[in-house]
Amino acid sequence: MPTFQAHAGVVLVVDDAVETLGFLCEALSQQDYTVLLARNAAEALERLEIATPDALLLDCVMPGESGFSLCRKIKAHPAWTHVPVIFMTGLSETDHIVEGFACGGVDYVVKPLKLPEVLARLARHMHNAHVGRMAQAAVDVAGMGVVVLDRQGRLAWRSPQAALWLEQAFGASAATAAAWLQSARHQSAQQALGQGTLVAQDVGEVGIGERMLVLRLGHDSLRASTQRLQDAALTPRETEVLGWLAKGKTNRDIAQILGMSPRTVNKHLEHVFEKLGVETRAAAAAIVSGSLTA
Repeated sequence: MPTFQAHAGVVLVVDDAVETLGFLCEALSQQDYTVLLARNAAEALERLEIATPDALLLDCVMPGESGFSLCRKIKAHPAWTHVPVIFMTGLSETDHIVEGFACGGVDYVVKPLKLPEVLARLARHMHNAHVGRMAQAAVDVAGMGVVVLDRQGRLAWRSPQAALWLEQAFGASAATAAAWLQSARHQSAQQALGQGTLVAQDVGEVGIGERMLVLRLGHDSLRASTQRLQDAALTPRETEVLGWLAKGKTNRDIAQILGMSPRTVNKHLEHVFEKLGVETRAAAAAIVSGSLTA
């Protein structure tokens, strides 16, 4: 077998066949992985409570609870949802493959296992998961949380910081949190949180029908700016024009983006300046920036 450079990490292998466990344990150990073994779903959950692996190799069909059911439990648990699950299956029928992906699996390998293929897929998915986790951490370190809503307005993904803030603000009610986030589609939404204010701002479309929102936690200065914007009672179109102005766009740019004439943009800005009580573009942009930073 050719030498394979693996990304060291922890792998949980779940299979009721002892020979498969032994075969994979030896092969993964030789590639410097730390290997955890489980013979059924119950044992797998016990291992997960002790240590969160970097990846999971999961048999589809086992006595008792199936691998599909176990995968759904794993993906529903906030601490484990990031773990890539690769199914090991002798079931090559399309409906089984579709079910594996539908319940949260990222890939599958067909038994009898071809070790180089298993190792290659495992390393790739562990690398992708690691990059994703680093991106989440980078967002959170910057003092922000990120949320993605699917085309139905449901929570499709959220960074750890965003998950924490939403849980503090809305408890376990994902529907309430999603409704609040939906309200930020046209104008930033606010929610009291401890000694500060949680603010959600829509930053645009990131996929077909998917929207990304940035969450920030602000304090008194944030409240003052956001309150000023609320008191101004801007129309939806005025809000759009102000938003693009705050992003540094010229009147001509805004006109092209919003499909209107530069003269109409000027008219909207006149109303915006009057409502906000400012005289310059910089002052208006500063109010928007103040509403989005703590």
